[in-house]
Amino acid sequence: MILDPALSGDAAGRRRVHANIPDDKAMLRAAVELTRDITEAKPSIYWPDMLLSATVGYAALAGTILSQTPWIAWTCALVAVFALYRALLFIHEISHLHRDALPGFRTAWNLLVGIPMLTPSLMYEHVHTLHHARTKYGTQEDPEYMPLALMKPWSLPLFVLVAALAPVALLFRWGVLTPLGLLIPPLRRLAWERFSALSINPQFRRKPADAKLRGWFLFQELGASIWAIFLMTTPLWLGWRPLLIAMAVTAAVAVFNQLRTLVAHLWENEGEAMTVTAQYLDSVNVPRVIAGAWAPVGLRYHAVHHLIPSMPYHSLHEAHRRISAHLGPQSTFAESSHAGMWPLVGRIARSTMGRRG
Repeated sequence: MILDPALSGDAAGRRRVHANIPDDKAMLRAAVELTRDITEAKPSIYWPDMLLSATVGYAALAGTILSQTPWIAWTCALVAVFALYRALLFIHEISHLHRDALPGFRTAWNLLVGIPMLTPSLMYEHVHTLHHARTKYGTQEDPEYMPLALMKPWSLPLFVLVAALAPVALLFRWGVLTPLGLLIPPLRRLAWERFSALSINPQFRRKPADAKLRGWFLFQELGASIWAIFLMTTPLWLGWRPLLIAMAVTAAVAVFNQLRTLVAHLWENEGEAMTVTAQYLDSVNVPRVIAGAWAPVGLRYHAVHHLIPSMPYHSLHEAHRRISAHLGPQSTFAESSHAGMWPLVGRIARSTMGRRG
């Protein structure tokens, strides 16, 4: 598919995405053939990145809590938000990793990051992959899709700001609903269906876990529940300051992630099943290096990720470079490249302006 040069890159992104866009077979073929040699997840990258991010994040969080000097406390808080945000986003990689890849990484991540931040990987495992399913993306069965560009203007700030409630919601989920669910089976079923997935689609209902996963998920549930109950007791012997600061940092991480989620797609589908190319065009690449600060762990190449979901995060930049060089600036592939976060927010906001009321 060759487009007018004026539609390449960001300009091409102005084209309205719709479900019936035919598949660009040349692009799909290039995505597979040009990246065969960079599909292996490298332990030498995953482990140091995750461990360093978590270590820096927790050290900075401790500095925020312990420091009595405002500028030091605020600096530590900023570092903690960025580092813990990066550490947390490895949950996305875990949801795509083959079960035999990176032995021990899932368990280590859950013990060091997922459970302490009350976001164990069960909230993404076997949920996020539905977002990549050929017939589910952008439909009511997609847990991670809302047609935000087609909603009312007030929906955008609400979508971002509601994430600030995440720390309270997670404490309630694991510290209250989980133990009560042991005594009240219907409550346990409700908690699993409605509150056990990182979902933005209010109509999504999670199905029961496969029998082979129940033990793994139970380990995470118990860990998150015990930790949440422990956190809720800390004001009794540490005072409120440590918990409130930790919750404020976690809320900032959640809002930051929600803002990134807002610009991960164009959100222009109205519920129909989409071709792979339409899904790609409804997703976003921001190739600029600075985008790695707000979309780390490869997520600045979110459209490439939708084109090749199994590609490890450390290979996405090279995959984007190869495919771009092969197909050129006037290709369909170039249409998903955008200038940055704020132009994307502006595009989605303008789309909602015609839907006032």
